[in-house]
Amino acid sequence: MTQTLVLYDIVSDLPGISWSPNPAKPRFVLSYKGLPFVTIWVEYADISTAMQAIGAKADKRLDGTDVYPIPVLSDPNTGALITDSLEIVSYLEKTYPEKPVFPNNSESLIREFNSTHLDQIITPSIKSIWVRSTEIMSPRSVKFFTKARSIDIALPWDKSYDEDWALLEKGYKNTVYDWYQKTDGKWFMGDTFSYADIVVACYLLWFKRVVREDEWAKISSWNGGKWAQLLADVEKKCKLA
Repeated sequence: MTQTLVLYDIVSDLPGISWSPNPAKPRFVLSYKGLPFVTIWVEYADISTAMQAIGAKADKRLDGTDVYPIPVLSDPNTGALITDSLEIVSYLEKTYPEKPVFPNNSESLIREFNSTHLDQIITPSIKSIWVRSTEIMSPRSVKFFTKARSIDIALPWDKSYDEDWALLEKGYKNTVYDWYQKTDGKWFMGDTFSYADIVVACYLLWFKRVVREDEWAKISSWNGGKWAQLLADVEKKCKLA
């Protein structure tokens, strides 16, 4: 019998708590595969301390300093402690191969899609989404988050909403929509569900959780409601809705 896995995620002030796209990715995969897991919620300001305490691996910021990211997965069945959403999902796929999320040997292609192509759509508008994200954090975590992220993108972040939203809208209505239009089914790989759909859905989940109601209504209207429907379909597929 599989022992309960542990997923470390970032707490928020929202009902239901979960909001951050990177921890959401392994959460969707764990649920899709039907694996038992519990969540340990960590205050953003406490991530470094909490992850050092469990022996998690650090990444490097652009300035060369250490940063301890979330998500982290602890698997008591194997003793593994894995950092980074993509590496967690790769581990889950190899260790628990039932209900694959990298079907037809697609891991390398989906890795490229996750790390390069979709990030290029999100990054130009990231400042506005970060600002919205700070609105669901505690004051202590807002201060920590802003200081940490400003190493990557200098402050201020709140001066380009119209430009950011225009870039995000263009990316989804044109580029991402075209990706899906090139298949015959409703998923990224046609009739085959995969981690690519989970990645797209988790960014949409982030938007839905942190942006304002009128902003989410705007996203929901793009491409005839394509993106709100995709999120709902993936949540249903992963038994999270």
